[in-house]
Amino acid sequence: MVQLLDSSGQPIKAAHRMRVSDTAHRAASLRTRELASWMPLLGSADSDLLSELPTLVSRSRDLTRNHGVASGAIQTLVDNVIGTGLRLAAIPDYRALGKTKEWADDWARQVETEWRSWAESTECDAANALTFAGMTALVFRSSIVNGEAIALPLWLEERGMRYATTMQLVEADRLSNPAGRQDSKTMRSGIEIDMYGAAVAYHLRKNHPGDVYMGFGLDAQDWERIPARTAFGRQRVLHIHDKERTGQHRGKPLLTSIMPMFKMLDHYERSELQAAVVNAMIAAFIETPLDGEAIGEMFGGSVDDYLAARNEWDIRLQGGSIIPVFPGDKVAPFTPSRPNSGYGQFVENVLRHIGAGLNIPFELLMKDFSKTNYSSARAALLEAWRYFNARRQWMASYWAKPVYELWLEEAINRGIVDAPDFYERRAAWTRCKWIGPGRGWVDPVKEAKAAQLRMQIGLSTLEDECAAQGLDWEEVLEQLAREKAKIMELGLSINDVNSILTTTDNNQEEENEDLEPHRR
Repeated sequence: MVQLLDSSGQPIKAAHRMRVSDTAHRAASLRTRELASWMPLLGSADSDLLSELPTLVSRSRDLTRNHGVASGAIQTLVDNVIGTGLRLAAIPDYRALGKTKEWADDWARQVETEWRSWAESTECDAANALTFAGMTALVFRSSIVNGEAIALPLWLEERGMRYATTMQLVEADRLSNPAGRQDSKTMRSGIEIDMYGAAVAYHLRKNHPGDVYMGFGLDAQDWERIPARTAFGRQRVLHIHDKERTGQHRGKPLLTSIMPMFKMLDHYERSELQAAVVNAMIAAFIETPLDGEAIGEMFGGSVDDYLAARNEWDIRLQGGSIIPVFPGDKVAPFTPSRPNSGYGQFVENVLRHIGAGLNIPFELLMKDFSKTNYSSARAALLEAWRYFNARRQWMASYWAKPVYELWLEEAINRGIVDAPDFYERRAAWTRCKWIGPGRGWVDPVKEAKAAQLRMQIGLSTLEDECAAQGLDWEEVLEQLAREKAKIMELGLSINDVNSILTTTDNNQEEENEDLEPHRR
């Protein structure tokens, strides 16, 4: 018999023993009613994810296709993180290269001009369909919906373009073990890894397994092994996905954690809407005091005849309608119970949970700022902006910068861009940052004054403030210089222009004041 002892070595009494927890941590209890049946699997990152990934991806795509809130949330993320695209700002490390700041600025302008000639055309896309901005948006959308995106840097010199470097986007569904081979120590869902877990090669189907036209062809059962890098170190596969755990080799959709809640909300909304439609179709009830015997006497003993007589009326409620009734009948109005009075608040609470799972504030998720003031709206948007900026930096690190390095390497080797000892000081030559869409304004006047104050006291620079609005500070200054020169050319002064702008603003304010009573 096992005897339990207390801290002093004395036997614990039975009554006291019942109060002792079975575990040191309550969260690990196996006896409490709330936790006894909660025994999730304890597996590695790959074992927990890889077998369930196809189901997660298919459900994520279905939600994105068929649920308006899910589709809108994905678009909100794409618009705020990528927007119209990420713009290159080359910043070579001139100190490490032994150069001057003036030289670095000139070199950066040349590189950016060359980059735009390639990135702003469809030449950068192997399918010749998207610009670099379009590919960036597609890669990010795929990383959200599917959990990952794959791009293959190709060398297509036979096209006769200025640059042979092109990018081919491949759906991650094609990444799988050849011939249905089981995962192993060196093969994880199409990714061949070494003893450290680093990707050595990728196995891609030649066609999508779900393609209606090609899925049953011969190529559907053919795989191609693509090494992660060439013998001289050039990347051959860009696998863009987020890692949540050590040893994770595939990505999972962003909607994974909130997928059950999304689906239940979809069922609830549709059921509530259907009930409201049915309720709206019922206008009134006709109550009769006649029992079965009375109906038999009136209609010759047949209830069917009674119902047929009712149906012959073919009542259609409209203006001036007359409802014929039998003797003793009463018309009772129908009071619909749908939609439920608590429907709006309940759905809002669920959507707030969904927004938290997506890292999107409710106001931005639903595009509804009617219940917020300036302070709360700004706080919500600033919190969202932190997430958007982090996602943008992630995209820049794992997609935009690797593509830029591949392109720059070719431009240097072709002699278009001058970069001696590129391979020895690769990091210094490829140093850059990427400018995305601007943060926008909640109150333009307040935030413009705040930006001005930050620059005055040295907490920010014109470059930082312009970047926050998705602008290039050099382009802003160059445009201002051109405008100033044009003003002087026309014999005007800055004060003249300011007075014109002030007059325009005042006129606009007067028009708004005139319209205000009508709006009220």
